[in-house]
Amino acid sequence: MLRYLISRLGQSLLTIFLTISAVFVLVRMAPGDPAYSLAGPLASTAELDRVRESMGLNEPLVTQYGIFLKDLVQGNIGMSYSFRAPALQVVFDRLPNTITLAVAAVLLTAVIAIPLGVWMARRADTKRELSANIVTIVGQSMPDFWIGVMLITFFAVALPIFPVSGFGSWSGIVLPALTIATLQIALISRMVRREMVQNLQAPYFTIARSRGVNGTALTWGYGFRNSAVPVVTALGTRFASMLNGVVVVEVVFGWPGIGSLVVRALETRDYPLIQATVVVTAVLAVLVQLIIDLTYPLLDSRVRLGKVQA
Repeated sequence: MLRYLISRLGQSLLTIFLTISAVFVLVRMAPGDPAYSLAGPLASTAELDRVRESMGLNEPLVTQYGIFLKDLVQGNIGMSYSFRAPALQVVFDRLPNTITLAVAAVLLTAVIAIPLGVWMARRADTKRELSANIVTIVGQSMPDFWIGVMLITFFAVALPIFPVSGFGSWSGIVLPALTIATLQIALISRMVRREMVQNLQAPYFTIARSRGVNGTALTWGYGFRNSAVPVVTALGTRFASMLNGVVVVEVVFGWPGIGSLVVRALETRDYPLIQATVVVTAVLAVLVQLIIDLTYPLLDSRVRLGKVQA
């Protein structure tokens, strides 16, 4: 296990390094001048030069990259141009909101999608399963922003049950979490259905049934347990992507998370804030993936840290 963890840690560090290096270069290649955004449209050329010098943007790109890596090792990514505060602190202030929304969305997805997928598999190729399949395809086809607008229209305006936006109370998380979960429920339920159909037709399932195992134990103890690894992988991958900030949903609902923060950072060309966001979300995504890998042996006894026993 120790060798596996060391190997995965090395891969994770390399992934994070390449990710933040690519972002460092790409944001500086993008059109726009952060000095112009900071100084304002009426700033003179001399004023813009002074702002660039104070921000270190007049140095060659290689020099800027070296300074960035040196500060990164010391845990310093710089001061946010727009917030006038340490960029990492700005991200950490918003991070709990994004984690809360991501956890709510992935839990809602799991609670609905897994039973729905099992139900569809048990009724595969029937009219009822066909109807459920059509519903999931519709859910998979609708864009997030449209779902969010429709939920606001019906459940915040026409029927004022939930707030339109913000994080003032726990009721405010319902609509954005449901918006994110709609697409995920459609995808995960279809995946569960596909995996379950294969397992329900497997020889071991027939043998277990012939030995008198009851229906619930057959479905969940034999069928779903052998389908759990790809399902958990998919849920974990989607959870990691949510931690990167669900930009459209956070903007639609005015959710004070990382997604809306990234939008502001890109608009103002706030390089330190963009880089801090990438560093934090990349580390979280890698940690989530590592945790998922470590759960495989618990779900399937044949899995042994990087290899599968026959």
